[in-house]
Amino acid sequence: MCGETDPGKGAEDMLKGVGCCMIFCGCLGLGIWYRNQLTGRVRALHSLRDILELLAGEVRYGRDTLPECCRHIAKYLPSPFEEAFLGIGSKMEDNTGITFEEAFREGVDSILAELPLKPGDRDDFLNFTRQTGFADSQMQLRAIEQGMEQLGATERKLEKENDEKCRMAVGLGVMGGLLLVLVLC
Repeated sequence: MCGETDPGKGAEDMLKGVGCCMIFCGCLGLGIWYRNQLTGRVRALHSLRDILELLAGEVRYGRDTLPECCRHIAKYLPSPFEEAFLGIGSKMEDNTGITFEEAFREGVDSILAELPLKPGDRDDFLNFTRQTGFADSQMQLRAIEQGMEQLGATERKLEKENDEKCRMAVGLGVMGGLLLVLVLC
């Protein structure tokens, strides 16, 4: 009975192969997840900078007040920001005695809390609201542009740092998966 094979051996090998594939895919997935975490902050900063650019353009060319500008740009913003900016505009229109800074912070704080941002990033985005007492639209515009510059500088710095980190995260996921497969099989 030299040519006989154990039927259980084939099933065992197949389960080992499936297990190895699952371990490898899990490690690769972990590396990709970590890469997405690193790039999430950069994407969030880019979105906030885009919002400030829209607001600056509306102040520059529309010559409206900031609450009116918020209502005007709301239609160009993605879903959670659209509702927030419409709410900011309507709160200020109701004349409840709330300042623009309070209305703006109240409107966007919950959205900003969900984004992968650092506290300094949130402050850079919200800084212009502290300087809205200016009657001169040029001063308001300059305050918005300062926020854009700060967010842009942080974004560029992170993009430079994250390129290598992202490659390393995926590479370590692959190599870690291969190492586990070799050790366990």
